[in-house]
Amino acid sequence: MARKQYHGLPGPEQILRFIEESKEAVGKREIAKHFALHGNDKIALKALLKDMTDEGLVDLAPGRAFHKHGGLPRVTVLRVAAIDGSNVWAVPERWEATTPAPRVRVIEQGRKGALGVGDRILARTEERGTGHVAHPMKRLEAGGEAVIGVLVEDMGPGGKPILWLRPADKRARYDFAVADKGDANVGDLVRAELTGRGPAIKAKVVERLGDPFAPRALSMIAIARHEIPHVFGAETLAEAEKAAKLPLTPDGREDLRDLPIVAIDPIDARDHDDAVWAIPDDDTSNKGGFRAIVAIADVSYYVRPDGDLDREARRRGNSVYFPDQVVPMLPETLSAGVCSLKAGQDRAAMACHLVIDKHGKVTSWRFTRALVRLRANIAYEHAQAAYDADRPRDEWDADVLPTLKNLWACWTLLAKARAARAPLDLDLPERQVILDEQGDIAEIRVRDRLDSMRLIEDYMIAANVAAAKALEAKKSPVMYRIHEPPSREKLVSLKDYLETFEQSFALGQVITPAVFNRLIDGFSEDDRLPEIMQAILRSQTQAYYGPANAGHFGLALGSYAHFTSPIRRYADLIVHRALVDSWKLEVPGKPKDLPARTGLGEADAKGLSRIGEAISALERRAMEAERETVDRYVAAYLSTKKGEIVAARITGVQPFGFFATVDGLGGDGLVPVSTLGSERFFYDEAARSLDSEHGRVSYTTGQRIELRLMDANPVSGALRFELPDAPEGGFRNRPTRRDGVKGKGTMKDKAGKHMVGKRGRPANIKHKGKRR
Repeated sequence: MARKQYHGLPGPEQILRFIEESKEAVGKREIAKHFALHGNDKIALKALLKDMTDEGLVDLAPGRAFHKHGGLPRVTVLRVAAIDGSNVWAVPERWEATTPAPRVRVIEQGRKGALGVGDRILARTEERGTGHVAHPMKRLEAGGEAVIGVLVEDMGPGGKPILWLRPADKRARYDFAVADKGDANVGDLVRAELTGRGPAIKAKVVERLGDPFAPRALSMIAIARHEIPHVFGAETLAEAEKAAKLPLTPDGREDLRDLPIVAIDPIDARDHDDAVWAIPDDDTSNKGGFRAIVAIADVSYYVRPDGDLDREARRRGNSVYFPDQVVPMLPETLSAGVCSLKAGQDRAAMACHLVIDKHGKVTSWRFTRALVRLRANIAYEHAQAAYDADRPRDEWDADVLPTLKNLWACWTLLAKARAARAPLDLDLPERQVILDEQGDIAEIRVRDRLDSMRLIEDYMIAANVAAAKALEAKKSPVMYRIHEPPSREKLVSLKDYLETFEQSFALGQVITPAVFNRLIDGFSEDDRLPEIMQAILRSQTQAYYGPANAGHFGLALGSYAHFTSPIRRYADLIVHRALVDSWKLEVPGKPKDLPARTGLGEADAKGLSRIGEAISALERRAMEAERETVDRYVAAYLSTKKGEIVAARITGVQPFGFFATVDGLGGDGLVPVSTLGSERFFYDEAARSLDSEHGRVSYTTGQRIELRLMDANPVSGALRFELPDAPEGGFRNRPTRRDGVKGKGTMKDKAGKHMVGKRGRPANIKHKGKRR
């Protein structure tokens, strides 16, 4: 369709040139002023700009400023998305073009206070080369809280329907009234912003995400809620295709293709980072010892610093594993393709050669870039079955079973050394969601813990220690995996908890993992062992990445770095690059259209602290998203069992009720105090219990109990229980507040116990003067 003619106005090309050349934000007023337009010409200009917007020549930014289509406004709000060594990268807070949002390098010179991931800034932007840079003008306060949820409809006064946003976060206690639903409908999963305070909090829908019950929707809820990048841009995919075509030759590599190296992984693994091999050492000075190789995918050969692939991998930090899909750190061309160690195919590897003595101690190590051709990719279950039965599978080559036997024999030595080191031994169950071909839940079970899994774990730990020590030997920067000892505050809390079991815990002793192991051994025949292990787990600090070594408390190791999973963890890729630099493992050749260097480089070496902070935060995000999604699947599985009696265990007690988890399945659900009976309950914080006023009933953390499942919400993963003999609706028939206002805290009696009224609200205790 031909564009309308606007006589007396500048042409679209002139307007575009003015917008591009202006150093300030350009709106309709600035265009009219520049071209000296008045009266009716301003009205016509408005129509012309609308046509230009509809045709995709310009975009309209927040604040009614125009900019070139696919470009950035001169002044706009950016959100810091990643920190790359000394570089800070941001993205537009709002981006409505169909092209991917640009990444903008932020120039921080002269600013006080370093920016962090998630910070919002008002910035002046400019094109530089083929990209953009931003000059911060001021830091902005955090925007309105974003909430992912489902739109539901309720009847208000006079039978008028009212829309509510029901959050997908099971910790949320309230629904929120919807002020603006946009183009979403009842039942849709949406992203919304909360505005206002207290009773005036409203939700404004900013994005419709789709059907919350569509295939893979339960993981998509977590992806949306945690803003996990899950679509690769065209430039990243194009670079991945180029990288996948890199020639793979023995030049600069140790040829290990004749060795019967095998990979042992989960049965449903799509990417294979690691493979192993071992043989008795024929060196007479190491009688009874072994030589072993841990071969790790040479991702640094394909993902090179400063390219689009590298920037995207750092932005993601790690792969995220859901029951229904994987959000990979690298495009599948690499992660499930040329980087993945697959049987019968030549693959690039970083080989860690280990010499292990008869006591299981690693006495020497060396690293090479290698060429490998695996004999087999073996599932944990198949490796275990073959070793136990001393019988190979039909499809295996003749040397696979002897390799397994050697791996097991060497592992018995590594396990002996591990036992002497006495790392923290928390054998907590891991839930596994099994889906059928249609994506429906076939089964939820606790994953078996096989020796084949422990075997691989110990080989990986040995290689990770060797990587850290190899870098230390060259005085090279190291991205350590750090796990600090528990804080005194957490130890005091653990001591108080253990006293409720009549178990003493001396705070004055030197705290080592062995101290906790002795506690675990003391409860080995007690059905309260899971609660003890959970309490010990809560007392631990969170592991993180960084260049300042503080050891790994849980593993009882002085130096530890992640080296063995570079397909799915960016920290491991950093360690590989550092090894390339410090041990001079650069391969010959300068590929066309890709960075030549595969090592770490000076800028990243100096920026390890900021990189470590960023990828540690991304790891925590992934763990939370994965845990939430499993909870949602558990709730979906249990949603067909509402009203049934289930065996459960109390996992936490609060003044407002207690939380319980279904035996064998997990998933926390609340039993509100209002359903416990008509008398008052006292909350004993030290004992972590709710006790009835007359001492007839007590609910304590760890207690086994039968409960009736009243609700299971797959969208949030929340469960709700009641006692089997509770009347319908509990002992309270009062509507739940939906205005976002938190209830008042409970009050305490003279003994310091929280008093909870029979209606589930704070006991109505009057004081002289004002009521507190």
